[in-house]
Amino acid sequence: MAESPIEVVAAVEGLRQEHGPLFAVIGVFDGIHLGHRYLLGRLVEEALGRGARPSVITFDSHPDEILVGAAPPLLLDQAERLRMLGEAGVEVVVVQHFDAALRSTEYDEFVHRITSRTRLAGFLMTPDAAFGHDRRGTPDAVRELGARDGFDLVVAPPFELDGRSVRSSDVRAAITAGDFDGAERLLGRPYAVVGEVGGDGTLQFDMPVARPPAGVYRVSVDIEPASLFVTNEGTMRLARGKAWSRGQRLTVAFAEAKST
Repeated sequence: MAESPIEVVAAVEGLRQEHGPLFAVIGVFDGIHLGHRYLLGRLVEEALGRGARPSVITFDSHPDEILVGAAPPLLLDQAERLRMLGEAGVEVVVVQHFDAALRSTEYDEFVHRITSRTRLAGFLMTPDAAFGHDRRGTPDAVRELGARDGFDLVVAPPFELDGRSVRSSDVRAAITAGDFDGAERLLGRPYAVVGEVGGDGTLQFDMPVARPPAGVYRVSVDIEPASLFVTNEGTMRLARGKAWSRGQRLTVAFAEAKST
């Protein structure tokens, strides 16, 4: 699918009438793994069938930082996430700040913030999805709200691989175990990190990223082969011998461990 012209909106408060009609799904979409890609494909299909714009409502940080006090390491750089959403056919991405105030917002109030600003054609959810205070925005509750307020709800079964749903937590577990084949199977592509070159070839990241165990790894850096050292403390450092420029932003894709 050709990449769509994606429009990024800072929070639902930034929505305007011309953004709609929207057919939306809410989620972190960390990693854009096979399960996400399946869901996004369904989103585009349902949106186009309604003459609506496929839309994703996501967050500027992982909600677990507020919900449980600690966010998991991320699988995908924010800019890469937006690029992949556009490649999947998403036209509008709402990046919502997740804080204590949003956590306590009831699901119907959150939906009203959307419908008071633009037309909402509907939501896509999975059977176990929920949003809003205490996760009261279940599919049944959202369906009832939609029947009252004039938008649709579509519930899509989760994507399964070998009888199991594909989850970002499983991708993280594979990476932290150094199982790049397993991670690639769930992602549908090699695991990669995007970082900025600091002193001595050390990679720096905007947010914590999922890292493999300490060791030396074969990687490709912007397609070129290279070696990457991961220390016991989790620092990632590119091998010397390449002309890495300080401040340069690089995409590093993992292939396999060379030694430990």
